[in-house]
This record gives sequence, structure tokens and C-alpha cells, in this order.
Amino acid sequence: MLKTQQEVRRQFWLDNPNLPRRKITDYSGTGKMHCTDTRCAFVDYVDMLSKSGTISEALAQRVTL
Repeated sequence: MLKTQQEVRRQFWLDNPNLPRRKITDYSGTGKMHCTDTRCAFVDYVDMLSKSGTISEALAQRVTL
């Protein structure tokens, strides 16, 4: 069972090595964010972990990439 946001992110990258890690300028132009494909894959991954009981619902609500 994964308990921290860092563990979830680490496991996501281990399970998805082919997703692009490059960051792009965010919508406000002040920071960086991952591309849409990576963000969508992360959301689906967190949802799958939550439904399978690998992470708590509370962790699923607060984890970010």
C-alpha cells in the first residue's frame, strides 16, 4: 500500500516509463506543467489505485504530479 504522494509519483513513473517527462509552460505562463497525455494518464492511474485500495481516498484527493 502506498502511503505518501512521493511514493505514488515514483510508482507512476516506474509503471509508465514511456510517458514524456518534459514540462511545458502552464496556462498562466508563470510555471511549468506536464503535457496533457501525461496528466491524463496520472489521473487515470490515481483513480485505479484508489479503486483497487492501493491508496486511500484521502491520498487520491490530494496527490499531484
